[in-house]
Amino acid sequence: MADSGELARHWRYAELPGVDLLRARYVRKTFVRHTHEHFVIAAIAEGVEVFAHRGSDQYAGAGALALVNPDTPHTGRAGVPEGWRYGAVYPSPDVVTEIAAETTTLRRAPGFVRPVLDDPCAVTLVHQVLRAAEEGNALAADTLLRVAVTRLLRLNGGPLPQREIRSAGARIAARARAALEERLVDPPTLEQLAADLGTGSFALLRAFRDTYGLPPHAWLTDARVRRARRLLDAGTAPADAAVAVGFTDQPHLNRHFARIVGVPPGAYQRERKNVQDPTGPAPLASGSWQNRQLTRTQLTRTQLTWTSGPTPREDRTAPSYGTPWRSGSP
Repeated sequence: MADSGELARHWRYAELPGVDLLRARYVRKTFVRHTHEHFVIAAIAEGVEVFAHRGSDQYAGAGALALVNPDTPHTGRAGVPEGWRYGAVYPSPDVVTEIAAETTTLRRAPGFVRPVLDDPCAVTLVHQVLRAAEEGNALAADTLLRVAVTRLLRLNGGPLPQREIRSAGARIAARARAALEERLVDPPTLEQLAADLGTGSFALLRAFRDTYGLPPHAWLTDARVRRARRLLDAGTAPADAAVAVGFTDQPHLNRHFARIVGVPPGAYQRERKNVQDPTGPAPLASGSWQNRQLTRTQLTRTQLTWTSGPTPREDRTAPSYGTPWRSGSP
């Protein structure tokens, strides 16, 4: 990491529905406390990432994975001066549940037990998923994703913690969240929201933070960015998406979007549009997964080996990280 430039690419591969992909190298980048609708499976290649998770700082270095369940507040920053380089896959809960049902004994909604797992094998698998997606190799990308998720669930899986709304405070927090979802563009003040719910401002603040891990204003920003992502995926221009979700203008969206997603909205949308790019991928070199024409039986044997066996050989070819960007750029 001699170069201090920060690089990131956040994209989708059409043959992996329900999965977001990321390659990034960050040095000064700081992620504010936020959540994801999908699982986070981040494979650290170099450096150290530190992220706050359920009340304590977690450290993930090279050869380890940062694992975050959906709707779990967390942050992110460099743990060493040179920053960290990583690749990540973000499978939806439906994708993970399907894989778990087919390859593990987990029958309830599955999740990860520990937020950091030292497993160079799984780290390699995640980077191979990204490489296969970049090469347009659907068979390899799908297979390797399933192998990686299966391995992680077998090593570190359990029932996904369910948020139970039993106390009076939790019920008030749930009502407040529903009210904010309805008024995303024009939200009430904390005092107005508390009055509407028949409680005090500080009581509401404590209940909301205890239930969702974020104060109402931070949750609102998080929700706006989520909705902006859906609009950008649907082709809405960043400036229009900003206003539609309640931000004052595009720079306002840019600032919060980059601090949560990791790239500015314009760069995010350009990469996602490439999913529909009619230009096909470059021909693959001989010896690739595609040219090997693996049968389903062979893939199953490979899966059984990699989910519990030795570490596969890592592809040492330098990955693509997209183009350099600076926080706040369009």
